[in-house]
Amino acid sequence: MDRRKSIKAMILGTVSTAVLVEACKSSATTVAEVDMEDRMQEEKDYIVKVKAQPNFFTEHEMATITLLADIIIPKDAVSGSATDAKVPEFIEFIVKDMPDHQVPMRGGLKWLDLHSYKKHTKAFTECSGKEQIGIVDEIAYPEKAAPALAQGVSFFNKIRDLVTTGFYTAEIGVKDLGYMGNVPNMWAGVPDEVLKQHGLAYTEKELKECI
Repeated sequence: MDRRKSIKAMILGTVSTAVLVEACKSSATTVAEVDMEDRMQEEKDYIVKVKAQPNFFTEHEMATITLLADIIIPKDAVSGSATDAKVPEFIEFIVKDMPDHQVPMRGGLKWLDLHSYKKHTKAFTECSGKEQIGIVDEIAYPEKAAPALAQGVSFFNKIRDLVTTGFYTAEIGVKDLGYMGNVPNMWAGVPDEVLKQHGLAYTEKELKECI
């Protein structure tokens, strides 16, 4: 499975947009290194205040988030990984900016380690790459996941949303999508095949003056 293509489909479609919209309403739309240029002073003050708060995640939790982030969006021939886009720092910012994420994230990370201990007698960060992917595959596909893993599925849905939001609102992610923004263009009218499907055609006057 091409994870990057699947994630792009979600971002460009309608899946997982709730967190994207919420993040764009907040101050953290460009990952941890927030661009302060052209912002209102009250917004600048707020960003500084949030970033000045003590770290929420422990070193172990951040190490786990970093591993998960790069599993979700690995580096490939086209673009860098989630950590290249500073997604773990983005998630640290978001949980301080939007505290409602704190309990689900911490609880989910705890669940992940407990599940890892049950399967491999060690924390997720201490597992081999193959073991880590095996655990992720158990909770990454809700329709296939065992009912007993519901808490893990819920956590992975949340962190996947945060990781994709962090990546695709960063410069590296925007470039990866190939998003051009508003660009000058010349409209050549409705394609002939579409007009024919509807039994329509441009008049000579429309072609001359409008097209």
